[in-house]
Amino acid sequence: MKRLPQISEAEFEVMKIIWKHAPISTNEITEKLVRNTTWSPKTIQTLIKRLVTKGALSYEKQGRVFVYTPLIKEDEFIGQKSRSFLERYFDGNITTMVSSYVEHDALSDEELNQLREILGRRPDDTTMDERGTT
Repeated sequence: MKRLPQISEAEFEVMKIIWKHAPISTNEITEKLVRNTTWSPKTIQTLIKRLVTKGALSYEKQGRVFVYTPLIKEDEFIGQKSRSFLERYFDGNITTMVSSYVEHDALSDEELNQLREILGRRPDDTTMDERGTT
């Protein structure tokens, strides 16, 4: 498994926009983020530059506009972060993690029912994709 770059929480917010809308220009990224954050356009540009430096993004200049494309896949990044979280806080034991959530009432009845459904499936059940949707 390839080692993915370390991305801060703020950089992750930028990546979520890029994963969803790529290829996307600096102006489009900025427009989407200023609606949902208190960041200035300059801050957003700095975050984008950091992501390029870290190897998370590539860009192409189209006239006077920079257009960005992710170099890492969202599912790979989320998977690595999930494994890291599980290792760091639960010694890699998913049963301990789920038990912790259940015992502390951190899961709604709907979430518990969804977990029961997922756990009740056979491994060869192909009616759902990797994200758990049909």
